[in-house]
Amino acid sequence: MAGTRAEVALLRPVREGNAFEETIERVLQVIKLGVVPVGERLPPERELALRLGVSRVTLREAIRALKEAGYVESRRGRYGGTFVQALPAHPRGLARRAAVQLLNRRDGDTLDDLLTYRLVVEAGAAETAAARRLTEPEVGHLRAMLTGTAAATPEHYRRSDSRLHLAVAELTGSPLLTAAVADARTKVNELLDAIPLLVSNIKHSDRQHERIVAAIVSGEPVTARTAMAEHLDGSSALLRGFLQ
Repeated sequence: MAGTRAEVALLRPVREGNAFEETIERVLQVIKLGVVPVGERLPPERELALRLGVSRVTLREAIRALKEAGYVESRRGRYGGTFVQALPAHPRGLARRAAVQLLNRRDGDTLDDLLTYRLVVEAGAAETAAARRLTEPEVGHLRAMLTGTAAATPEHYRRSDSRLHLAVAELTGSPLLTAAVADARTKVNELLDAIPLLVSNIKHSDRQHERIVAAIVSGEPVTARTAMAEHLDGSSALLRGFLQ
């Protein structure tokens, strides 16, 4: 399995000091951001261990922990392997308490700091993607992610949305920037899980997604950056309103 650009960027070698914990973190990013969709198989054990730069023993321990937490399941046979399951139920009340605890563990500017980080990397990614000469397969993939997000049900919307944003980052051709966008979205999604998913906001986001994709495909860097920044401002306002 060659893997998508996002998968390659996320499943990169971990640091030796916290190999087990970082292995779990990297695989969870791939799952939570929808890089490997529900029902699909993770890369084979040998390949995954090689990509992450860990021993197969460490990888097996991490996969075992993810199984116990309900994120993956193992299947035997010719078409077996480790498959992504639907995300475990996470009641919003618990998510909100977790978000508040997360914010309280840091200084008072943590939310603004995180939203600034996301704005810089994602708006920059949209601008960079629009400045590149894209191939037909790249444009096709981006449009497919756009269509998938627009058609996503509320329970799957967050991951579809994240996958679209990652597709934009992939178009920059920079694995480091793709990893930074994934990191930012993972952190922000933890907070978004603590607030209501509003239907009107989803419809508005879908229209903004269309403008972002159109600007990228048309090769308009400034418009793409501006459209992405406006899009991110919407969720930033909701997070500040509900959490601060």
